[in-house]
Amino acid sequence: MTGDYFRLRVLELAPQVFVAGQVFEQELKVAAEQGIRSVINNRPDGESANQPPSAHLAGVAEGLGMTYVHVPIVSGSITPQNIKEFRQVCESLERPMLVFCRSGARSTALWEMCEAAGMQFDDK
Repeated sequence: MTGDYFRLRVLELAPQVFVAGQVFEQELKVAAEQGIRSVINNRPDGESANQPPSAHLAGVAEGLGMTYVHVPIVSGSITPQNIKEFRQVCESLERPMLVFCRSGARSTALWEMCEAAGMQFDDK
């Protein structure tokens, strides 16, 4: 997953579940070409000046045939309710799935907290 415009580090958290830092339109296009079916954005809108609005990314993703869900999580403040909501969203989405935030750390921590709580994710 590299190219002239695609300089995103992508890590596999679980089978068919990938995490990355902030994605932009070009990265969504490459992700769709690579077979990603669902995208979860864990970043609240307006967290930084160079961040595209979630609604814009949702339109791009949906135009590429991917399901896009915005589950904003405040950095450093993951709550039990956040974990529950994230788990429910993950269970409802088709894989392969890409989850992102500013750096990928928050999304990775959220995934790990779900696993530590004993929450099982069905392979889809």
